[in-house]
Amino acid sequence: MTDANLNKIVQLRLEKTAKALESNNMTAFIVQTKEEAAEKVKSLIKKGDVITSGGSVTLNECGIIDMVKSPDYCYLDRNAVPPEEVEDIYRKAFTADVYLSSANAITENGELYNVDGNSNRVAAIAYGPESVIIVAGYNKIVGSLDEAANRVKKTAAPSNTVRLNCDTYCAKTGECAAFAGKCPEEMTSGCSSDARICCNYLISAKQRHKGRIKVILVAENLGF
Repeated sequence: MTDANLNKIVQLRLEKTAKALESNNMTAFIVQTKEEAAEKVKSLIKKGDVITSGGSVTLNECGIIDMVKSPDYCYLDRNAVPPEEVEDIYRKAFTADVYLSSANAITENGELYNVDGNSNRVAAIAYGPESVIIVAGYNKIVGSLDEAANRVKKTAAPSNTVRLNCDTYCAKTGECAAFAGKCPEEMTSGCSSDARICCNYLISAKQRHKGRIKVILVAENLGF
């Protein structure tokens, strides 16, 4: 059972982050469970929508990917096509009705922080799809962009390189090469592997198009 005192702090931090996201013209929702997150996503999409997504452990944990594979929607599934057709799915994302993703980190100042190797995900979040829906667990919330960068180097990137079988320093050691004195400890520092997944960095701050990005904050630990 979750301690009531800890839960109170979690709720306060979620509310603070949601308020900051709203001030940055992103629509924010707070839900308590991954099941509620899936229901919230369902309420934000409609039958017939063309939907695609970035690779996300969170979306799978919430059952959201299985949900949008329903015949009610047109889901562009990069995992259901031959390798030579994946690039076409990436490009079609720019004209999709809805793009689903998680975030590598979300600051209490209302900023989304995302780092990509292939970079189709950060590209689609920044521009293209009519609606972008971000689903993120409480564990993704950090105090600042510096903390966001460290979270990627210590948690998100190492976990994802293991998941994706990437031949990188962090997959072998559990943390970025920047923390081993292999390179300067800067936001974009890291290993020199060709399999590196930290290639392009996107910070989504104040948005010009109000409400295009929707962020569902979940009071559970989800994803990496």
